[in-house]
Amino acid sequence: MKDQQIFWFLLPVLALILTACAAGGFDNPIRETEIIQLDQESTSTEVPLTPEVQEPLCEDPFASTMPAFRTDGWETNFCEHSVPYDEIFSGGPPRDGIPPIDNPRFESVPSADWWIEDLEPIILLEHQGEARAYPLQIMTWHEIVNDQINGDPVTVTFCPLCNTALVFRRPIIDGETLTFGTSGNLRNSDLVMWDRQTESWWQQFTGEAIVGDLTGAKLEPLPAAIIAWADFKSSHPEGQVLSINTGFNRNYGRNPYAGYDNINNLPFAFTGDLNGQLPPMTRVVGVLAENGQGGAFVRDLIQESLVLNEYLGELPIVIFWKAGTASALDSGSIPDGRDVGTISVFSREIDGQILAFSPAEEGTFTDQETGSLWDILGAARVGPLAGSQLNPIPHHDTFWFAWAAFVPEGRLTE
Repeated sequence: MKDQQIFWFLLPVLALILTACAAGGFDNPIRETEIIQLDQESTSTEVPLTPEVQEPLCEDPFASTMPAFRTDGWETNFCEHSVPYDEIFSGGPPRDGIPPIDNPRFESVPSADWWIEDLEPIILLEHQGEARAYPLQIMTWHEIVNDQINGDPVTVTFCPLCNTALVFRRPIIDGETLTFGTSGNLRNSDLVMWDRQTESWWQQFTGEAIVGDLTGAKLEPLPAAIIAWADFKSSHPEGQVLSINTGFNRNYGRNPYAGYDNINNLPFAFTGDLNGQLPPMTRVVGVLAENGQGGAFVRDLIQESLVLNEYLGELPIVIFWKAGTASALDSGSIPDGRDVGTISVFSREIDGQILAFSPAEEGTFTDQETGSLWDILGAARVGPLAGSQLNPIPHHDTFWFAWAAFVPEGRLTE
């Protein structure tokens, strides 16, 4: 039985590798990436900085533990690290073998509507006065988009193995804006990114550098959410959509991880201890307050109540659920995935008043204090607060195993 489980968990990853190789993506991944970088406005048509080789800070960084990942070709300072090396797994594509998108192109909502189905999941990012959609049918094959919105550099990331769609502001180090790629490594089944300027390695789930000169640095998270295409195009008809013309040949729309999010499965390449409070593939919503307090909320329970009014420390939050968003990790075709709904997280405080919400009709919500009607994106549509917008909160729409591994002290609300 155990051998059968291992086979089924390896199958989607092997399918991803074989498909990408057939498309030419893994034959020479660095060349494709460099060609796109040469057109990137944020780097002024220059190839990103190659850091100088630094003197080692220790004689043998691997004297106590043999790393399970590739080190050849890296100029990373492996003497600096904040996690044990035996927690890092490498067995899939090489560095940037899953190629990030460095020169993203965008198209209008009407232009994209023909190739995106209404229930398809997209990552919504509202930033600097713009709304952008990053379809998971594209993100599944690239995992990272190095973008720039009105001059503000950001990186949009998606780890299919943890179902984490996270956005960070890209920092400037020694005058250079960091650009990120896929290292080819995993830790706790989560994407380990790398930056091209210092070759430090970053944990996607936490946004923290775990290996290299920048070890201990943390990226600033920006609010984002996985929502349905139908909700994006109705709420942001003037929004911009990551173009399917990426410059790469990929089978966009196909899910190479078909069946992965079955609750009876085990996470791929997870080497830590599985927390037994919930089945590891249980979907949860994790929220971290500024004071470091964290809470995880079981998605099924949110779906039952449609609204969850909570506190994290002194932070009043509300979590909304609305039907109509396909899972990107269920069916072999992403648009055909089962409906897991949309989750959104906001502060309940607006203009000094803390609101308490309850479900209304057709995926809307009402606050008890004013009776205003709100949508899944936290906008008041009708009532005394019409035109108001709740402040979104960065969150993890993820699996229990990942949250328990990275936030072991966080409380669980069942």
